Amino acid sequence: MSRSPAQPARAVRLLAVLERDGPTCIWCGRGFAALIGPTTEHVVPRVKGGPSRLENEVAACRRCNAQRGHRGPVEWLEECLRRGWDPDEARLGRSLAVLAEVIEREGGQRRARPYLDAQLRRLHRRSGGRAMPA
Repeated sequence: MSRSPAQPARAVRLLAVLERDGPTCIWCGRGFAALIGPTTEHVVPRVKGGPSRLENEVAACRRCNAQRGHRGPVEWLEECLRRGWDPDEARLGRSLAVLAEVIEREGGQRRARPYLDAQLRRLHRRSGGRAMPA
């Protein structure tokens, strides 16, 4: 098993995530501005074995990041929809799929694998079996 390369500092990762995903919160859809600051959000929570790396991070506003806590990404997506927010389900699906590919390729992340697989299955069922957009 090879060690994964060192990850950039948090501020650098936040800029990379914003460049990759755009300037909106994955959970509520609000655009980032002076009063709505972006944070990096772990898709698979660290307490569930999620790695601290770009493939496991998305941009979220501070409110959503704090309110989600350690809830699973699909559970929080459903809560956001119940609240009438505009979560980006396609971005979540892409993030989960890319993370699964990285873990498959690089190995490790024993605790994260079953959790991630379960989240992908749940998201797939939610979408009615449709493939998540690339």
